[in-house]
Formats: sequence, C-alpha cells, structure tokens
Amino acid sequence: MEMPDFSKLDLDPNNIGNWPGPLKGVVILILCAALLGAGYWFDTKDQLVKLETSQKKEVELKRVFEIKQRKAANLEPLREQLKEMKESFGNLLRLLPNKTEIEGLLVDISQSGLSAGLEFELFKPSAEQVAEFYAIQPIAIRVTGTYHEFGNFVSSVASLPRIVTQHDINMAPKKSGVIGGNEELVMNMVAKTYRYLEEEEIEAAAASKKGKRR
Repeated sequence: MEMPDFSKLDLDPNNIGNWPGPLKGVVILILCAALLGAGYWFDTKDQLVKLETSQKKEVELKRVFEIKQRKAANLEPLREQLKEMKESFGNLLRLLPNKTEIEGLLVDISQSGLSAGLEFELFKPSAEQVAEFYAIQPIAIRVTGTYHEFGNFVSSVASLPRIVTQHDINMAPKKSGVIGGNEELVMNMVAKTYRYLEEEEIEAAAASKKGKRR
C-alpha cells in the first residue's frame, strides 16, 4: 500500500478538520506521543524514582522488623537467663567475706599453713585494692617446709569456703639443709582474698573516681 504524497496537497493549518484522514491520524499519533513523552518527563519519571526509593525503604523496614521480631521472640528466655545470672552472681557474692569476716579468713589461711607443718617467716597483709564492688586483700607469705607440706598448704587454702587465690608462687632450697629426710624449702607467694564492699564504700569509691576525672 502506497502512502499518499501529502506534499502535493494544499493543507490549511487553520482548518485541520478538512485534512485527509491518514494525515489527521499521523498528526494525532504525533500529538499523543508528545503528550506521553511530556507526561513521562515531567511526572512519571519522578514517580518512578520515588517508587524505587520506597521499595528500598520497604526492604530495609522488613529487615529491621525481622530483627526486632527475633529479639522479641527471645525476650522471655533472655529475661529468664538474666534472672539466673543474678541469682548465680548473688551466690558468688556470698562467697566473699564482709569487712568483719576478713580477719577470721586471714586466721584460717595462717592455720592452714601451720596445720600443714610449715613455719611462717612472713605473713603480711598489704593495703586493700578497691575495685568496682569488691576489695582485694593481698597477703605476702613466706614459709619454710618440705615440698609435700607446701602441696598440703596450697590445697588447704584452695578448699577454704571463702575465695582465696594464690599468685607468684616461688620455691627455692633453704641453706639450712634437711627436715625428716626431705630437703627444706622456702616458698614465697602472694595470697589474695576478696571481700564485697558495703554500700557506703561503693558510693565513696564512685565519688572518688568522679572527682579524679574532673
């Protein structure tokens, strides 16, 4: 089918209604395409950008929701776990002596050495080292005896009902010689016991730290 030669027609732009039907169809198609292009450029393009942004935001919100949903599902078990941890912490805290019990604990450590057959050359508690909710009481100890007696002493101290840790253990032969067929040794060590701080002591320690920061 041949397209009509519109160049030979006398077309009046002010009277488009009298133009041939095919030509009017072409003009209408051009106008429609122009309107669609203008609509896309001035309106639809921005809407597509907003749609893409909204879709990305939706994905992120879904991810956050899933995370929070998992946390919410685990909330009750976590509460139970926290309750158990607090109870366990309370039980451990009761293993720490208070201020009035610390002297008795020092006596227990000393008695453990004497019961093991050791001879004390030094038993010197140092100044307390205050931590967040407890205080550390270091004790410098030097005793003489046999290797077997040292083992009994260390084991006895470790089995005390209160927490006592043993550090910097050093053993060396003593110049004097032999006890009951066994070589006499000298042992130096630092025993550390711990006590929980009273409420007023915790407040005082916190106030002291705050003052130092200033």
